[in-house]
Amino acid sequence: MRLLHYVRNLAQYNLWANTKLVGFLKKLDPSLLDKEITSSFNTIRKTLYHVWDTQVIWYNRLKGISFSDWPSKHFKGSDEEAFNGFIEQSNMFVELVEEMNDEDLLINFKYKSLEGKEYTNNAAEVLTHVMNHSTFHRGQLVTMLRNAGFTELSSTDYITFIRG
Repeated sequence: MRLLHYVRNLAQYNLWANTKLVGFLKKLDPSLLDKEITSSFNTIRKTLYHVWDTQVIWYNRLKGISFSDWPSKHFKGSDEEAFNGFIEQSNMFVELVEEMNDEDLLINFKYKSLEGKEYTNNAAEVLTHVMNHSTFHRGQLVTMLRNAGFTELSSTDYITFIRG
């Protein structure tokens, strides 16, 4: 499988899995988003916003823009706006990689961390990181939901996506 095809699959998978997750979350009592549940972040909202923040930050880094703070820190919108923004950002990665070619994926670019430290990576490394990061935290969200008594969320595994 060519690198470009693989990265495009990852971006499409990320959008598919995030859409499934958000669709499930929309059906729940909104108070569950802020229920304290032990994990890396102690609520579903904080975990979801962390994934969204990370996608926003890395997308912008790929476009030459570095952040010095987490975008959601200043977000004051509704749950619906947050869900839609998260899915929109996931779709923006799909659109971005659809515009890329194999050479684009291997071009090194510089960016700054939130703390201002400069790093250099190529787009393939960054895109792989972002999609893996999202998968990691989606797994935490599924565990948090199960710990809160919700087990009906169907599989968001990559192989389930590939099987169609």
